[in-house]
Amino acid sequence: MQDQPAPQACEIDWNGDLPVSRRFGDSYYARGGGPGEVRHVFLGGNDLPARFRPGFAIAETGFGTGLNMLVARAAWAAAEVPGRLRYTSFEAFPMAAGDIARALGAFPAVGATAEGFLAAYAAGARRWEDEAIVLEIVPGDARRTVPRWQGRADAWFLDGFAPARNPAMWEPALLEAVAAHTAPGGTAATYTAAGAVRRALAAAGFEVTRVPGFGAKRHMTRARKP
Repeated sequence: MQDQPAPQACEIDWNGDLPVSRRFGDSYYARGGGPGEVRHVFLGGNDLPARFRPGFAIAETGFGTGLNMLVARAAWAAAEVPGRLRYTSFEAFPMAAGDIARALGAFPAVGATAEGFLAAYAAGARRWEDEAIVLEIVPGDARRTVPRWQGRADAWFLDGFAPARNPAMWEPALLEAVAAHTAPGGTAATYTAAGAVRRALAAAGFEVTRVPGFGAKRHMTRARKP
């Protein structure tokens, strides 16, 4: 694990067990969502775990509580793919370790696998690995960090706050950088079906489809790089 100074943690309000960003006025996942939402939107939206193979790489905009990562890790472990999942997450406003622990505590099945990650994160590490995953959290504005990234992802989890509340995470230039750092045949998925997001993904070179969303959300977006 490699330690590095972390940016100032974001401020969180709580709606019961649901964390809400004070900066953006938006929750980190849908009420009644959690792991089920991750499986529908980000795993299902990227045709996972069916596409898992040795060396598979996921990248993510918005690490948040780490729930997406832990659900993906569990799916990888269950699929018994040789080697470890590579997971890179870009986060400008990281949550404090205590807030992450509180949020994950609402999902005992996930939280039970999170002990090693939580200990490393609380100690300041932004790189963590175990037998199933190699995680790197890249701090800073994704509009700067994604274009400088040296890697390419087979699947993207686009999980910034809602476009109306955090438009920077959905700017066309950032989505162009996402496309440039996507392997041929790679995919992206997001909970939002906003027209501006779908058009920007299409302009960046993705084939974009609108599909049924999770829970109360009628639609979400899937994208594929030819």
